[in-house]
Amino acid sequence: MLPFDPIGEARRNWEANEWQAIDAMSAATSITRAHQLVIGRINEALAPFDLTFSRFEALALLHFSRRGSLPLGKMGNRLMVHPTSVTNAIDRLERDGLVRRVPHSEDRRTVLAEITDEGRRVVAKAADALADIEFGLAGLSAETLGALDDAIRTLRRDAGDFAE
Repeated sequence: MLPFDPIGEARRNWEANEWQAIDAMSAATSITRAHQLVIGRINEALAPFDLTFSRFEALALLHFSRRGSLPLGKMGNRLMVHPTSVTNAIDRLERDGLVRRVPHSEDRRTVLAEITDEGRRVVAKAADALADIEFGLAGLSAETLGALDDAIRTLRRDAGDFAE
């Protein structure tokens, strides 16, 4: 833990040098640092399940799907990650017995990831562990969480992350 706020110090340096977009720099840097802190807390809570957040998200997506299986390409689109990231996550989840690859019943070119019973058990327990730490955001009020979610949702929408 630093004895000072490094983003506050960066802000002072930007102001002293008369650089532009000080508020945007401070906010963007704060978002980036907050992401590091939150993902660290999340991954710490998931460590007992031998999961990372990306593998948890893949398992949760499969758990929520109607059939418990999805094509890897569709998973990448829904998780908003590169296909290689999905392949790596599924490789690890398959090695751990939490998912299995199965052929698509109608398209021989398509491979599905399918959650196993063990995967369903693990993802439910992992979700409880994340709820216990409030996804790394413990200590923030419901009002603050709502305002934060609204602000970041607006940022994502305006950046073209999704259509509304």
